[in-house]
Amino acid sequence: MEGYISDSLYTNNRKRNNSLINRRIILRVLGVLLLVEVCMLLTCVGVAWFYNESDGWAFLLSAGITALAAGLLILAGRKAERRMGKRDGYCVAALTWVLFSLFGMLPFVLSQSVPTLGSAFFETMSGFTTTGATIMDDIDTQSHAILFWRSLTHWIGGLGIVFFAIAILPAFSDGGNLQLFSAEAVGVTHDKIHPKVSTMARWLWSIYLILTVSQTILLRLGGMGWFDSVCHTFATVATGGFSTKQASVAYWNSPYIEYVIAIFMVLAGINFSLYFSCLKGKFGKIWRDEETRWFLGSILAVTLVIAVSLVLQRGYGLEEAFRKAFFQVVTLHTSTGFATDDYMLWPPFTWLLLSYAMLAGGCTGSTSGGIKNLRLLIMTKGIRNHFRKLLHPNAVMQIRVNRQAVPSNVVLTVAIFICLYLLCILVGWTVFMLMGVGFMEAFGVTVSSMGNAGLGLGLFGPAYSWSALPEAGKWLSSFLMLLGRLEMFAVMLMFYSAFWKSR
Repeated sequence: MEGYISDSLYTNNRKRNNSLINRRIILRVLGVLLLVEVCMLLTCVGVAWFYNESDGWAFLLSAGITALAAGLLILAGRKAERRMGKRDGYCVAALTWVLFSLFGMLPFVLSQSVPTLGSAFFETMSGFTTTGATIMDDIDTQSHAILFWRSLTHWIGGLGIVFFAIAILPAFSDGGNLQLFSAEAVGVTHDKIHPKVSTMARWLWSIYLILTVSQTILLRLGGMGWFDSVCHTFATVATGGFSTKQASVAYWNSPYIEYVIAIFMVLAGINFSLYFSCLKGKFGKIWRDEETRWFLGSILAVTLVIAVSLVLQRGYGLEEAFRKAFFQVVTLHTSTGFATDDYMLWPPFTWLLLSYAMLAGGCTGSTSGGIKNLRLLIMTKGIRNHFRKLLHPNAVMQIRVNRQAVPSNVVLTVAIFICLYLLCILVGWTVFMLMGVGFMEAFGVTVSSMGNAGLGLGLFGPAYSWSALPEAGKWLSSFLMLLGRLEMFAVMLMFYSAFWKSR
């Protein structure tokens, strides 16, 4: 843990931070970023051509519309300053995900793969935010291009749309890159593995590619076709959850495939900067990291409890019970969203454990969603210190993670984040019930959307799609996905009046 993000977010150039929003640079950057989506759409045109499918025109037309919008934004942002303020970074981070989802839903609408605009936006937002919830009830009949587009939105959104652009586009100064990175990668910490953000982005994306290639090959060796292997790998390393089959990973009924995907989900849920340390020969740093140990210990503990209950109460064999429990715990703990078993048929107390896994999520610096284990670790140590303080009022106690003292302002920020996160869940849960969604289902949809987990409870569990959500519920769920992906603050700032004013 090399630097606390709260320090970098709140201690930059005060004069520039207090200035008005630089609209031209925002428009220009958004236009450049949309060109990335144009390239993504054109890739799907190639997939449609390769499989001789007729919906390539939908992607080609979508690419044309997106390119036109990108050109207009770049034109509107001409002569913009190359320097970017903190507020500008927040605007770009929030608007990028909305624009990418708006233009990314065009192939679904034009090809009539989904029935309504709300469903199309939901599916696209679920893809880019790596939530993995779907409204499709006919996945097996979809074209290769549509299936590849769903998985590709996961893969690009995994490490972050803006972060991907920083890695490949030398369009901004490194100061501007830092503002964009800080706005999109809001969290407890961000480890700067290189002084230049663009270089750091390329290193992390290189690690991402290594995981992608490795899993694709392993899945192919396990009997998956190349197309299915690539799509499932995109969804796994991004902790997304979109599958090419309606039955998800259970379609293959292969323990080998289940273990490969589960292991790579765990790898994707660990802080990626630790892998960079491994490339430098510091292999022990992963195990010495307290958050990683907490994360792995949590997975193991929940898995063992559920596996024992499946053996004793549902008659599963030992290996099958462990494998099914391990897979479902990992898929929810890393906010991925694959399924190999219907956990709604498991003992009811396991639903509570799985809900905890959805809330906890993965590690900071990973592609996972949720509250993040480092925040839970800090809060747990804070509670422990509070009890110790009651016994020893004069003692000076600090919260330490990885032998480093956590500043008090970071502890406060973590507490505020968790309270706000739970408040958003309470509000979303209530609104979904007002829409007519059942008590359990409303809770599952809200927690899953906020945590980008992709699987819910009850009628929105692993055996069902989310197509039964009311149309308004799909828009609300999409908003919650965005809130969870950008960890609330970057989005909520857009609704804070003082954000738009200069002092």
